[in-house]
Amino acid sequence: MRDLGRGGQDSIPQVAPFVTDQDLIVGLEAVKVLVEIGGPKTVDPLLTAARDNDPEMQIRATDGLVNVYLPGYYKTGISGSIQRAGNSIKAKFGDTNEQSIDAFVEVKPEVIQSLGRLAIGASSVEGRANAARALGILRGKAAIPELAEALHSKDNVVIFEALIAIKKIRDPSGGPRVAFLMRDLNERIQIAALETTGILLNREAAPAVRDALEHARTPKIRRVALNSLAMLADPADHPVFLRYVSDKDEDLRADAYEGLARIRNDVDRPTLEKNFAAERSMKPRLSLAFALVALGNRETADFAPLRYLVNTLNVRSYREVASAQLTELARDLKVRQAIYPFLTRATKEEKIQLAIIFARSGERDSLPFLETLSVDPENDVAQEGIRSLRTLRARLP
Repeated sequence: MRDLGRGGQDSIPQVAPFVTDQDLIVGLEAVKVLVEIGGPKTVDPLLTAARDNDPEMQIRATDGLVNVYLPGYYKTGISGSIQRAGNSIKAKFGDTNEQSIDAFVEVKPEVIQSLGRLAIGASSVEGRANAARALGILRGKAAIPELAEALHSKDNVVIFEALIAIKKIRDPSGGPRVAFLMRDLNERIQIAALETTGILLNREAAPAVRDALEHARTPKIRRVALNSLAMLADPADHPVFLRYVSDKDEDLRADAYEGLARIRNDVDRPTLEKNFAAERSMKPRLSLAFALVALGNRETADFAPLRYLVNTLNVRSYREVASAQLTELARDLKVRQAIYPFLTRATKEEKIQLAIIFARSGERDSLPFLETLSVDPENDVAQEGIRSLRTLRARLP
């Protein structure tokens, strides 16, 4: 198997039959070789391997299928941490799971179907959790019913990975399915359920989010609950947000300002302007800038809120926060039109981040600007411009 693997893509037809070899060691070696070769031609034999009852085979096939669409994934997937003792295995799941494929990448339906079956029927807990993680990375919307079933698992790792997958897929139908977990006694699961509820805008769950806020067992749960409530933006929560704008916890202040931003009540404008001038902590000040732009301030002067958000794209530690806020604001044509002139004198990092923002929130009016970025003399900018252009075109009807 290892010798055949040196032949690359040309050796796939010779390696593939050994996936079902009667000797498990040979079969596993064949899968390892296929995963290392990678590419679309390995999908069918890896789907065959995924149907095997051996837990290690299922995990390696799962990582291999993800690797087809996210090259290099097999080096960071859980396959590398597998420890085998007879027929049982153990594998380590990292705390972070932020990877997902680009929107323009098309995954074969058979792959999502296979992973959906594994998420609820793999022969090991690790296999089920790994399949759920894979579905999130591949944005497997068709497998939401299986992920919802996995939420009722007795294992917390499976539940958590299924939650994160539903959050990544971002289909609103997943929102009501996770609501019951907002009262879970496991802090990590409760937090993930609250985050997912906010991201999927399940407004029917607002009473449960309020309850989680009022009865939070830890400061972290309180922050996430207020953040989720800010995303839901129910005008009835206006007094709640006002209560937290003077809190000593800067995360709570930031979330309160974001809630006011989305409610868009003009009566808050004087308070927001006053606090923007006085606030010294970076995160709540960014949220204040977000709120002021949301309420109609689209000025581009040096100390204007919109300029502050764009400039923060250069600050590594707060880049993601500013990018997320600009992504939301850029859904408004008038905001996009205010941002476009920034590209003329933008830094390399600003160009890269704005390309990503236009890919996520832009419309046809964004195409000429992304086309310009795709031929930027700076290679990193041009590469992101090309990728973002493909993403936006995949989104447009």
